[in-house]
Amino acid sequence: MSTAASPSTALAQHWCALSALHDGIADHIGRRLEAEHGLSVREFSLLTVLDRQRPGRHLQMRQVAQAVVLSQSATTRLVARMEDRGLLQRTICADDRRGIYTDVTESGRKLLADATPTHDMALAEALEEARRNPEFTPLVEVLERIGTE
Repeated sequence: MSTAASPSTALAQHWCALSALHDGIADHIGRRLEAEHGLSVREFSLLTVLDRQRPGRHLQMRQVAQAVVLSQSATTRLVARMEDRGLLQRTICADDRRGIYTDVTESGRKLLADATPTHDMALAEALEEARRNPEFTPLVEVLERIGTE
């Protein structure tokens, strides 16, 4: 006699599937971005988040860290490395000298523009591959529905 999985066990299994799907997609995208543009997934995410800032509006480092899912200290180190590469520029806030803004440079914008089609293609490839795994199929379908709503 077989017993059905408890709701908490089923939920844990779904969470594991979602985590595995995320890791597989991030790995696929990361390999392509690194090979073609010398960018990690985190660096691409950081460029994307900072590039979406509206003119005259800046995110605090805590908000940037939340957006790229890193600690504040790891985000600060990432920003410093990307600043050293000429992709980002930090400036002191004119109104509050304690505030530091981080903006994408022209070089960073060009790299982001060049890397975005690679990112999008790698994402589509990873999702297509994931769709062939019955455990991931419903997750991929949900992601696609969210993207069209």
